[in-house]
This record gives sequence, C-alpha cells and structure tokens, in this order.
Amino acid sequence: MQLRMQNVPLSLLLGGSLILVSAQVQALASDNQQPIHIYSTQQSVDMTTNTVTLTGYVVVKRGSINIRANRMVISRSTGKNGNEIIEGYGNPVTFYHLQDDGKPVRGHAQKVRYEGANDVVILMGNAYLDQLDSNVAGDCITYLLKKQKMEAFSDKGKRVNTVLVPAQLRDKNRAKAPVK
Repeated sequence: MQLRMQNVPLSLLLGGSLILVSAQVQALASDNQQPIHIYSTQQSVDMTTNTVTLTGYVVVKRGSINIRANRMVISRSTGKNGNEIIEGYGNPVTFYHLQDDGKPVRGHAQKVRYEGANDVVILMGNAYLDQLDSNVAGDCITYLLKKQKMEAFSDKGKRVNTVLVPAQLRDKNRAKAPVK
C-alpha cells in the first residue's frame, strides 16, 4: 500500500513522541532538535520498520540543513531519542548547512547520509564540499556539523583535491561583485 503525503513532519509519519513547534528559525547548532520537513513527488511509509521512502524531486529541511535528491530513505529508531538517518541518492544529491558564524557550507555527491543524533553528514561518490571560496573534493567526505570539522578520503590511485583561497583574494572578489 502506498500513501501520498505532502509536507508531513517525520514524527507524525513514524509515530514519534516529539512535540513539533512550527516557527521560522535560524537553528544552526540546534538543527538536530528541529522538526524535519519533507517535500516529494511520492512517499511510501512502512510503519513496521519506521521507514519512509521518498521519490521524485525530494527536499528535506531541518533548521538550516537542506538536502535535495532524486530519492531518499529516512529511517528512525524507536528508542527514546528517535534517531533519524536520512540517505539521499541522486545525480547529484545536494547539501546545505549554515554554521553558527553565518558561513554557509554547500556540498554534493552521489549519495549523502545525514545522521541527526551524531550531527554528521557523509558525502559519498564524487563528493564535493565548499565554504565561501575554499573547497575539497574526493570520493568520501565526512562533515561534523557541530564541531565544524571535515575529513576527506579517496580510493586507491585517486587523490583528495583541496583549494584554499586566501582571505585577501576572497575579499577583493566580493568587493568587485555587483550589489543586488
């Protein structure tokens, strides 16, 4: 049996006991405590396994976190903490997060895994992550949201590629950019 739903909080779909507060927030450090908003063309819910499969143009938002993919699978443990794991698949899956200092982090990969309880995002397959004008590319990038730390790896024979743009060059480019 398939169910079709639009913009349904995950806790309602999976029978969780969270109380959801609807507000526009700049959550940042508390992103993992915010409700998850799901938008997709089609959703299928398996209540026995606490799993939601989403297809079509899928968008998942949680605080400042924004993940977009062709297909996503969201699972939730039935324990006290209600740990959500979101796995996005696509060509590519995109990721966005706003850090506490106001700096945006953007990335993309063939697969993105977000573990809310661990505050970690793992980008796999042609992974790319950037902040301002600096970036890193490799086969796999692990990004720790709260700690603002990142590790990148590549398979045998491949290398991780990093570009660090000096602050003075970045500031010059911003000064030249037209004001919108």
